[in-house]
This record gives sequence, structure tokens and C-alpha cells, in this order.
Amino acid sequence: MSDSEDEAVERQLKIVIVGEAGSGKTCLASRYCHDEFTRQYFPTAGVDFFLKRTVLSGAGNITLQIWDVGGQSLAGNMLDKYIFGADVILLVFDITNIVSFDSLEEWLDTIRKVTVSQEPQPMIAVVANKCDLEHKRKVRPDRQHKFSQENGLSSHLVSARTGEMVSYI
Repeated sequence: MSDSEDEAVERQLKIVIVGEAGSGKTCLASRYCHDEFTRQYFPTAGVDFFLKRTVLSGAGNITLQIWDVGGQSLAGNMLDKYIFGADVILLVFDITNIVSFDSLEEWLDTIRKVTVSQEPQPMIAVVANKCDLEHKRKVRPDRQHKFSQENGLSSHLVSARTGEMVSYI
């Protein structure tokens, strides 16, 4: 295949977003893909899908398949199928909801069990959402950083509502 033909091939990346219900996973995906935000809350049942075509320097044209996994899926029997083959997994929590942070350990344990034999291993990142509500913060930044460091994960602070740092995850 010539270089020009190779450039025409569009690569795909599977990004899976997980976390507790109400943590803002769907809002993050919608903000990133469509630059939209809605205050209405509609829990995701199972999984929802978003597509974003973009150009990454050094990688060319990329289609991002974003799988938005419903918060109740941790207890379900389909989570392993949603996670399988992921290139990137985002563990999302709401900085104003300590329960959403405390559940990250269980989400991470499940992810690691599912991906233990996957090659290459997916990149996993912690995403602290709702930074626009800093005045209501319940999860101290040091807890977030400690969890991320102990598990070898990158950590990001974003706001789906304002769009702050969403495109830098």
C-alpha cells in the first residue's frame, strides 16, 4: 500500500466511559462530540454510542467510537462485552458526589478482570467531572490524585456543562 493510500485509511479508536449514574458521562460525550450540554437527566440504559471524526497529529484521520455505559451496568452481565476491545477507558466521577468516587475502585477492579489478557492494554484515566461546581465539592483533590497515582492512571478535572478541559482528556 502506498503512503497516500495508507493516509486514506481511517483508523478507529474505541473509548468506553464508565462510572456511577449521574456522574455526567453522557453530558461529557455530548459536549465532546456535539459541543452541546443539557441539564435534563435521562439515565442511560445499557450503552449509548457517539461518533466523532477528528484528525490527530501523527495519526491522521481517526474515528472515535465512544461507548457511554449506563451507571447501573456495574451490576449487569453485559459490562464485559462493552469494555472488550476498548483502546481507552474513562472512569468518570462527580466531584460533588462522594459515592460516585468511592465506586471507582469497583469499576476499576471489574475493568482489570475483563482486560487482563487484552493486548494491548487499554489506557485508563480518571475523569473528575463538574469542576464548575467547585463550591459544592465533596471529593478532595488529594483523594483523587492518590487514587490515580496508586493505580497508575492519569487524572483530569473537567466540566461537561462549561466544556472546560473536555477536549484535553
